[in-house]
Formats: sequence, C-alpha cells, structure tokens
Amino acid sequence: MRTLVFVEHHGGELQKGSLGVLAKAASLGGDVGAVLVGAGVKALAPEVARYGATTVHVAEDAALDPPLPQPRVDVIASVVRDGGYDTVLFANSVLAADIAAGLAARLDAGLNWDLSDVVVQDGALVGKRPALQDSVLVDVGWTSEPRLALFRAGSFDAAELPTGGAAIVDVPVALEPHSQLAAIVAQEHEESSGPSIEDADVIVAGGRGLGKPEGFGMLEELAKVLGGAVAATRAVVDAGWYPYSGQVGQTGKTVSPKLYIACGISGAIQHKVGMQGSSTIVAINKDANAPIFEFCDLGVVGDVNEIVPKLTELVRSRKA
Repeated sequence: MRTLVFVEHHGGELQKGSLGVLAKAASLGGDVGAVLVGAGVKALAPEVARYGATTVHVAEDAALDPPLPQPRVDVIASVVRDGGYDTVLFANSVLAADIAAGLAARLDAGLNWDLSDVVVQDGALVGKRPALQDSVLVDVGWTSEPRLALFRAGSFDAAELPTGGAAIVDVPVALEPHSQLAAIVAQEHEESSGPSIEDADVIVAGGRGLGKPEGFGMLEELAKVLGGAVAATRAVVDAGWYPYSGQVGQTGKTVSPKLYIACGISGAIQHKVGMQGSSTIVAINKDANAPIFEFCDLGVVGDVNEIVPKLTELVRSRKA
C-alpha cells in the first residue's frame, strides 16, 4: 500500500488533525508520503517527517499562497499519478473537504467521508464510519483505486513516529487554466486566544442550563486556567449566546478532547454525537435525571453557577 496524506497548514503552523492522520497512515504500514502545498512551506517539511512520512512532497509557489482548493487538486493529482499512490487521506476541514471532493472527480476515485478510523483487514483497507446518530460503526470500503478518505476532526492523536529521515521531493507546479479563475479578495480572522475546539485537549462546554449568556464568562475563566477552549450546544448558539464556531453536535463540530466538561447540558443525542469521543466526560447539571449522566464518566448534581467558579478557583490555587 502506498499512502499519501495531505498535510494542511495555516500561518506557518501545521494542523494537528492532518498530522494525526499522517501518524495513523504510518501505523498501517507500507510507503507513506505527505504533501505540503503553498508558498514558503519547505521549511515545514522536516517537522512533517517526524510523524511517520518516508517522503515529503513539497509544492512551493507564490500562486499556491491563497488557500484555494482547486490549485491544490492540480498538485495532489500529479503527485498521486507520478508517485503511484493508491490511497489518499485527509483530515476534515473546510479546505480539505473541498480538495477531497475535487480530487475524487479529477481521478474518478471513490471517496469515503466522515470516517473515525481505518484498518487493514485480510489485506484490504476498511474504513470505520459512525452511523445511526453515532450509535453504531459500519465498515466501508472502496471498489477501485486510488482510495480517498476524509476523517472526522480529532480521530487520531498527532503522535511523533520518526522514520529515521524522510526524502524531501520538490513537486513542479503546473496549474490548469480553470484552477486559476478564482481569487481570494479578502480574509477576515476572528480574534481569539487559546486553542480551537478541534485542537484543544480540554473543552468546557455550556448549555441552556447556564441560564443566561453571561454564564459563558465563567466557562471562559475555567477554560483559561485549564488551558482549554469553550464550546456550546446548538440551543445556546441559536439563541445568540455564543458564536456558531464553538458549536458541538450533529449540526456543529465533532471533537474528541482528553477532558470534556459539560456545564448545564442535558445531553440530547444531537449533542452527544459531537463529543462522545472524548476520553473523559465530566457533567455538571442540577437535574439528576439529565440524559448526560447516563454516559459521562463523572457526574456532579448541582448549580453550575456555584460549582464552576469554585472549580476555577481550586484549579488556579493548585497551579499556583
């Protein structure tokens, strides 16, 4: 098996999700390549090699600086053809999803998406995809090559798996005329501090049980002392209490932190599917019959407005 992983980067920083997919690919065996696309990305190649790649393909060109999908489809398609890769893996993101779809059309290839794992069974690659509101896992496969797969955010840990050195190969950049028709005229970035909910090891999430939008202030304080991020349920996002970028659930983002603290969240199935992959789930809710107590690891029955500030002070004092 020859596997290629698209390694995404923004602002000179490699994305944790794609590094996790690269480490997973390395664990499956076979030849594993990574592809970096952009302007000034060659300096990132040695870091990519630490996550299991035996070859790092670098496509560096000023025309690739804007994070547009179609030019990246051109580059990756040529790497797949020239390198003889039979499998191409992506960590889910807005950009990666667009590239994966475009690449599937370009190569007439099968694409499985929303996967949470992939294994080799009886010599065949088998993807694991959650179904029925994440209550079961189904096996999915491919009928032709190359095989394309898009994984849920947080499916794999970005664990370093040194290979003893990787070959860094420059990729000639040749773009199709239609791939140069779109342009980014402006980029607006939301001002934020701390990790994103996709990358955070600790997430403090709030629901309608907070009682008011100002309640997210105390969650932000707790997240700050824990070095984590703040998330929200769809109900509070729809109510305008918190931005959509922090929504976790069936219609939001899927996360899998080491610690998930659910504050005032009942635990409806729509929210559960977005966070049930967390290593440890702590729930704080004044309703002892809340569904979230059925699947959390530690449950605290009480008022979040009293418990969270005390927990924040306790953590702060312990750290001091």
